[in-house]
Amino acid sequence: MSNLRWSYMEHWSLPTARGVRTQYASMAEMDKFVKQVASVGFTGLDIFDFNVRALVDMFGSLESYRAFLNERGIEKVVGLFHGPFYLESRFGAPHIRESHDALLANCERIVQSAEPLGVETLIVMPAASYPYVEPVTDEKLAVMGEFWNRVGEMTLRYGVKTAAHHEFWCGIRSHDELERFYASTDPRYVFLCVDTAQHVIAGVDPVELYRRYSDRCCAFHFKDTHDVDPGEEYRTLPDAELAAEPVRRWFWEMGTEDGLVDWHGVMQALADTGYRGWVTVEHDKADIGGGSYSESTCVAMWYQKHVLSRIYS
Repeated sequence: MSNLRWSYMEHWSLPTARGVRTQYASMAEMDKFVKQVASVGFTGLDIFDFNVRALVDMFGSLESYRAFLNERGIEKVVGLFHGPFYLESRFGAPHIRESHDALLANCERIVQSAEPLGVETLIVMPAASYPYVEPVTDEKLAVMGEFWNRVGEMTLRYGVKTAAHHEFWCGIRSHDELERFYASTDPRYVFLCVDTAQHVIAGVDPVELYRRYSDRCCAFHFKDTHDVDPGEEYRTLPDAELAAEPVRRWFWEMGTEDGLVDWHGVMQALADTGYRGWVTVEHDKADIGGGSYSESTCVAMWYQKHVLSRIYS
């Protein structure tokens, strides 16, 4: 699978005698984290935008952090995830035109702050949580399209693509809403990040979605799910992934027995369209129910090497 490169989204924590500890707890924890993901075959990382400042504090500069990654087998930070909840009473939101200038300025500060990392993609949550946006009208979608066109045009000046990532509880989630949103955006500036599990939960086929927008897709989050939203749980606030009661754990690693993602279809679609580039594996909330991020990472990369690679090749 030399045409694909694999990145790891930095969700990670390990239980210790003093409680759960993330890789940001110390240099020693960061060292163990990076070495572990590199040892199973990852050569890139995706990180959250709010951790850029923490990395500067830990390493003194982002240049030093990138050198730290390179020494351990990680080439670069590939994607930067920007996903505010957009509580419009405080910060505005993409469907509120009056807040666009401030939100755009914030996005530019984020991209500027991360320049030394060589990030390729700014992955964004394109709308507020669904209850804050509904009804999702054509007018609101047009306003959101205007905003992300501006952001995408700005990020390209820094050599970074803006890719929309649609959580199942996001204000742009259904097949119809996705179609109308991408019709309202400029393909030169707004790209797509396919999150396999999030789309399945929302009742959208990620294979069909990718084939429809393959020319605009520049990023992936590969993870699985065992559930389709059973009853408008996407309206649960403040975070449907944690607060919705019927489903305790929404996300699973690739290769689990009850997974609903059509991995054969996903990889065949990538092969058919000649996709070349980065694929990000994500283990969001893998520790729920006693799960382990380190175990999930090993399971996922075993599945990639022994199942997905054969389909793609």
